[in-house]
Amino acid sequence: MAGELILIVEDNEKNRKLERDILQFHGYRTAEAVNAEDGIVLAQATPPALILMDIQLPRMNGIEALHVLRSDARTRAIPVIAVTASAMTQDRQKIMAAGFVAAVREMLDRPGSAR
Repeated sequence: MAGELILIVEDNEKNRKLERDILQFHGYRTAEAVNAEDGIVLAQATPPALILMDIQLPRMNGIEALHVLRSDARTRAIPVIAVTASAMTQDRQKIMAAGFVAAVREMLDRPGSAR
């Protein structure tokens, strides 16, 4: 619902800005992290209504971050949507098997990614 907090965990500045602008245009509040570790800290401190989690993050990837979130009582119930550049069926199956509530394609290409 409009007004709720959505946490964006995305290392690509252009994707992060696009996601933020769309969500804020529709009345949502946003918080942002550029890596999984910072996203976890933000989610624990101020649990959002939803997390948009990039899968390809530096150091800890989105799947690893989801496991940390699910192991913590403060963040266990937060729905997390995977944001991925991958269109491959096996990658999406792996993402969904990890426990994400949905998987969506990144809106902008990463340098060197194939669509």
